[in-house]
Amino acid sequence: MKCRFEFEMNNLDEIYEIGEVARQANGSVWLKSGKTVMLATVVMDDEPVEEDFLPLTVQYIEKSYAAGKIPGGFVKREQKPGDFETLTARVIDRALRPLFPKGFMYPVVITVMVLSADPSSDLQVLALDAASAALFISDIPVRKAVAGLRVAKIDGELVFNPPYDKFAQSTLDLYLAGTKDELLMIEMAAIGSYKTEVIPTTVDPFMDPTLAEEVIMIKEPNAMREEELAEIIAKGKEQIQVAAAEYEKYFIEAAKLHKELELRSEQIDKDLWTYIDELYKEEIEQAIQALAKSERNELLKKIAKKIAQDEVAIEQGWDIDLIYKVVDQYKRMLVRRMIVEKGRRADGRGLKDVRPITIKTNLLPSAHGSCLFTRGETQALVVCTIGEKSDAQMFELLTGKGPQYEHFMVHYNFPPFSVGEAKPIGAPGRRELGHGNLARRALEPVVDVPEDKTYRLVSEILESNGSSSMATVCGGALAMRAADIELADLVAGVAMGLVLEKEKYAILTDIIGLEDHDGDMDFKVAGTHDGVTAMQMDIKLGGLPHEILKEALMQAREARLHILSIMEEAEKEIEINEENLPTTHTITINPSKIAEIIGQAGKTIKEIIEKFEVSIDIDREKGKVRVTGRSKPKVTAACDFIQEIANKPEPKPVQFQEGEILKGRVKRTTNFGAFVELPGGVDGLLHISKLSRGRVERVEDVVQEGDEVEVEVLSQRGHKIELALRQVLKKKNG
Repeated sequence: MKCRFEFEMNNLDEIYEIGEVARQANGSVWLKSGKTVMLATVVMDDEPVEEDFLPLTVQYIEKSYAAGKIPGGFVKREQKPGDFETLTARVIDRALRPLFPKGFMYPVVITVMVLSADPSSDLQVLALDAASAALFISDIPVRKAVAGLRVAKIDGELVFNPPYDKFAQSTLDLYLAGTKDELLMIEMAAIGSYKTEVIPTTVDPFMDPTLAEEVIMIKEPNAMREEELAEIIAKGKEQIQVAAAEYEKYFIEAAKLHKELELRSEQIDKDLWTYIDELYKEEIEQAIQALAKSERNELLKKIAKKIAQDEVAIEQGWDIDLIYKVVDQYKRMLVRRMIVEKGRRADGRGLKDVRPITIKTNLLPSAHGSCLFTRGETQALVVCTIGEKSDAQMFELLTGKGPQYEHFMVHYNFPPFSVGEAKPIGAPGRRELGHGNLARRALEPVVDVPEDKTYRLVSEILESNGSSSMATVCGGALAMRAADIELADLVAGVAMGLVLEKEKYAILTDIIGLEDHDGDMDFKVAGTHDGVTAMQMDIKLGGLPHEILKEALMQAREARLHILSIMEEAEKEIEINEENLPTTHTITINPSKIAEIIGQAGKTIKEIIEKFEVSIDIDREKGKVRVTGRSKPKVTAACDFIQEIANKPEPKPVQFQEGEILKGRVKRTTNFGAFVELPGGVDGLLHISKLSRGRVERVEDVVQEGDEVEVEVLSQRGHKIELALRQVLKKKNG
């Protein structure tokens, strides 16, 4: 059945066409918004997997032809997905995964292809809407529509789904996804703004006043108070609820009948549960305490194998898979009951307690800046490298006019040994890219990268038991300070959790892997003393009441301030390795002194470069001298040396009397005369017409370089001295 639906909501105009293309997929939609066209398809395999998880794969693919481009490089077809494509696929996955019913184990692939791109479109919002529509109208048993919403703050006013070209003016990037009943996902980042400032560039009283000041752009840090953020999320949630309800109202007309699928039963074997409760409760409780220090479930597997060898288990026919499943469910019940009823956690902490933190800085002698940040059993080694402008990461957006450059990068690596797994290290996946992106967005508001620099942070997770992305944020801020990079403020992050049992709930601060696995929410919050700079939330249960969200934000603030206080103490202990730290320093001198800095035939500047191991760029018109080197002390010494040359007072000219007879040496000959070095180190011009009373054809016929001569002073105007030859006293070769 062919259908067409048009929607105008939240500043979005969307046209959905169903039943026209990709009709062999379980569900497909053709979405148009402005000049943007997307195709979203959903395909399901008829055979379920044996493993106990939802095998959902999401692909977001941008086609170069969508923007009238041909892929660059040697291979002229689309290659592996870029970071934006990977992160967008991850956003769609996180928003749609909670919609599938429990026990659904059939492989599903959701594909969104961008076929035409409008530069003003928000492709992430449209991609989620298209994917949700394709899933809703398919024969897969999902009957909830998801709406995406981008919230910006432009000139102090909230704007929903702003055009992409206007989004650059926003100080807030808030991405929400939800249904008509519940909020499923939050991505938030504060965006720093810039202001212009006029600064003096020289103290030289002789410099041209028009060159004595410069207009520069200064980055202003930005963080959002928790109360304001909670209110904005609430307003966004209202918009999502209206949009999702409208989608469901009309899409139901085109929806296919659901397939009859066998959902894997989650019924618990009551006899096995009772057997475990009576005989193995203490062992599982001990295992829980051990699990508080590791993300691996090896102890639970050992307990399951032990139970499988019991005579009762053999008689009842309980296989190892069933036993392990029930043991895991029993463990989950104990963990949640302990938290909600006793206010106690597996590792003995209270609900608001942060694990012990230790910090070491600059422990890598050859790195520019490094920090080993350890919180409980989570450990991140974050290393900062300062590069030049040319080291920036080049990337190209589908709707961009040309290549763009990223001058602040955060790369997150999660090697298997961090959780005790015997696997080789592979290429970074979606999780690594997502965590690195979250850390970058958390730190970016406080970092002002100079125009001629590039900063790169690399986080190596050495141990992991929850909250490794937030450890990356904390370690990243201190690694930059250890590299002597100025920050508007330190940034700390903490992962929050939630356990909700009927009317009771508990919000957990600084969750571990066990609490993430068995809890109902993963809520990461990063920020400064002033507020939140980045946030990411995924909800595993149904809707999250607004009051719980607000309470979680405020509890996260308490933890963040506690962590920041520890980081501030560590910052005081930083010993910057200046010998190894590259730096650039720009000084401004009188433009008339530039020639002296360069020297004759570049001699002086070459000597400075070789002596101090620096590179020097000079702006002759403005008198700017930029000195760059791999050692800060050497750069400073080079600048001081240049200033010394520039500030050296000009020697007063030696005064000679007209008619005075002097002895000198011929320094250089030219076609028009010879320059003679006189007493006092000054030069005088012996014009060809003053070499003899008669006509002289060549200067060298009378004098040559190195000859000692006797001359008469004809006149002197400042440094310009005119001479006449009296006699040659001694020939250089005579």
